Amino acid sequence: MEEPRLVEEATTNDINGQLNEEERDPESNSLRQPLLKRNRTLSSSPFALVGAKVSHIESLDYEINENDLFKHDWRRRSRVQVLQYVFLKWSLAFLVGLLTGVTATLINLAIENIAGYKLRAVVDYIDNRRYLMGFAYFAGANFVLTLIAALLCVCFAPTAAGPGIPEIKAYLNGVDTPNMFGATTLFVKIIGSIAAVSASLDLGKEGPLVHIGACFASLLGQGGPDNYRLKWRWLRYFNNDRDRRDLITSGSSSGVCAAFRSPVGGVLFALEEVATWWRSALLWRTFFSTAVVVVILRAFIEYCKSGKCGLFGKGGLIMFDVSGVSVTYHPVDIIPIALIGIIGGLLGSLYNYVLHKVLRLYNLINEKGKLHKLLLALSVSLFTSISMYGLPFLAKCKPCDPSIQGSCPGTGGTGNFKQFNCPNGYYNDLATLLLTTNDDAVRNIFSINTPGEFQVSSLIIYFVLYCILGLITFGIAVPSGLFLPIILMGSAYGRLLAIAMGSYTKIDPGLYAVLGAASLMAGSMRMTVSLCVIFLELTNNLLLLPITMLVLLISKSVGDCFNLSIYEIILELKGLPFLDANPEPWMRNITVGELADVKPPVVTLRGIEKVGRIVEVLKNTTHNGFPVVDEGVVPPVGLPIGATELHGIVLRTHLLLVLKKKLFLHERRRTEEWEVREKFSWIDLAERWGKIEDVAVTKSEMEMYVDLHPLTNTTPYTVVESMSVAKAMVLFRQVGLRHMLIVPKYQAAGVSPVVGILTRQDLRAHNILTVFPHLVKSKSGKKH
Repeated sequence: MEEPRLVEEATTNDINGQLNEEERDPESNSLRQPLLKRNRTLSSSPFALVGAKVSHIESLDYEINENDLFKHDWRRRSRVQVLQYVFLKWSLAFLVGLLTGVTATLINLAIENIAGYKLRAVVDYIDNRRYLMGFAYFAGANFVLTLIAALLCVCFAPTAAGPGIPEIKAYLNGVDTPNMFGATTLFVKIIGSIAAVSASLDLGKEGPLVHIGACFASLLGQGGPDNYRLKWRWLRYFNNDRDRRDLITSGSSSGVCAAFRSPVGGVLFALEEVATWWRSALLWRTFFSTAVVVVILRAFIEYCKSGKCGLFGKGGLIMFDVSGVSVTYHPVDIIPIALIGIIGGLLGSLYNYVLHKVLRLYNLINEKGKLHKLLLALSVSLFTSISMYGLPFLAKCKPCDPSIQGSCPGTGGTGNFKQFNCPNGYYNDLATLLLTTNDDAVRNIFSINTPGEFQVSSLIIYFVLYCILGLITFGIAVPSGLFLPIILMGSAYGRLLAIAMGSYTKIDPGLYAVLGAASLMAGSMRMTVSLCVIFLELTNNLLLLPITMLVLLISKSVGDCFNLSIYEIILELKGLPFLDANPEPWMRNITVGELADVKPPVVTLRGIEKVGRIVEVLKNTTHNGFPVVDEGVVPPVGLPIGATELHGIVLRTHLLLVLKKKLFLHERRRTEEWEVREKFSWIDLAERWGKIEDVAVTKSEMEMYVDLHPLTNTTPYTVVESMSVAKAMVLFRQVGLRHMLIVPKYQAAGVSPVVGILTRQDLRAHNILTVFPHLVKSKSGKKH
């Protein structure tokens, strides 16, 4: 029936501002407006903010369409063909890991060299006391790199901006986000990530790597870009939403693994954060993909240690080895650890709240056109350059520790100590954190056995600066990730807390930084299990497990008391119809039959239907699924008078396929099996066949007939009209449905076998409350 029609309370103003007047939905209404009467229909607008513009979107067909063609295909597949299909699945999983690992290594190599040589030139200018020239070079290089990233995103692939993780979550939840996984998006994501991170912007490559992995998976599954697809028969087995979903799940986990060198953490991230549907076979293939990524990364790291990769050597891939420090706990350590968790939860929820406001403001700016998007990105770049170059002049020079005289102060390369404007034998701790690559900055602030390396004033300046930069940088038109900014902010306040505790605890300040980063990530992203494993694999120290678990649980619990996770907030802002795992308590007070009552009457088709009727239905409705009902059937029991049969549901795309292939009959009859197989194959059913306007049907053909029985899914999921909306929503989400048929509670002659049909939009809380405003009073009620 009706397809996703996306208008959120949080996004109504943003989206309506970008739609033409005739596209505005007269029935969309914010809950802040006066409550409307009960006689409204359950409907909303099929638009969401994807990339830089409002796009029409649809749901995905994750359900197996068990029609006659599907059953015939599986009956005639031999054991060898089934094994070939399984082998190809594993081959694609291998290729996803291989391509993601190689691309991640090249991205790291490019960033380390571009940013590294840029910073070396800046340090040389500073060493020669040419401060203005150093700033001009630093700001100019950042400006050009940001311009490259922004131009690519604005002009070629707007969907490449941002991390891409919320859109991947929506896709795996069943929402088709247009142009998110194309070849152009992939290219712009790779080049844009290199340019944006090298431009010293407060963003990371971790989120984009997840999107890059998903793009590789999608392109492999469909046989390449849209215009240059491989037509190999076996590859076309994967040209369906269900198998593509599995591949994209493997791709997203491979991206996380490539970002943090964390294979188990990557699998758990996909399971906990992005995937809605999971099974054991998918777990194995996903783990296989991440294992391939790790092997590729390790091989490149070993190769580059010899200095053949420029500045990409020991660094380049985040790895904070704190296994050399002994981690011991005392009962009194519970207090600072719990405090880190509480602060992380409070700061994380506050960060989400402020970022939500900033993104709404950026939407208003971005609506004004491409030039405004470019100016916004370049303004942020200029402010970042001024802050990073100017603030180290405020820090006091610190004398080097005599025991580490050989590496203090360091050169323009990697190292914990930058001389900046200080005399010989002294270093600038703030320049050590700011005038360095992102990965080196994390290694510096996570470094162990350096309790007095950073001054309190420098850490406060660093924390405040990265809070501001993190808020204003995320949302500009460049590929960006949230992981690294949050890690840097969290590690800064972790160090500050270690200094405040003083001699109260014996835990190393570097470990406080690790725990601070973990707590802020849990407070903002609300991840626990995957984040715990990622940090264990990052730090290479299993002794951190108990305190890391405690910090993450406290942070997430505190954050959940205030608002949603950052990715759920972005989903709301974009208007993507994500179905949450937990239904609202008041959904138990309303039945699916009541929802059917306020929807337009269900449009049904007969098993053998006139061509003209099909064309009329397709032209006059936007529905994507139609129940097929046969009248005058002879039931196996009971009286045949007035008996009807619900044969199943037929999809719009299959109706368009019939009209395109012209499988028409001159008389009303059932087709033979060979007639259908002569015109169609199971491969044809996986394709999407455009619009009704693209199909030409003559006047004489309008009077002919079509037998819909062979194309009808005879095993649709149905619910009885007395079922609660809460129960129906759980079933809809867990099975990954696009349509759910409502059947009557009472069966009798003359009673239609189908009451209505539910789609994703019909089960969304905002849409239901718009029609049933009296349920608002029970929103805060206790669960039944």
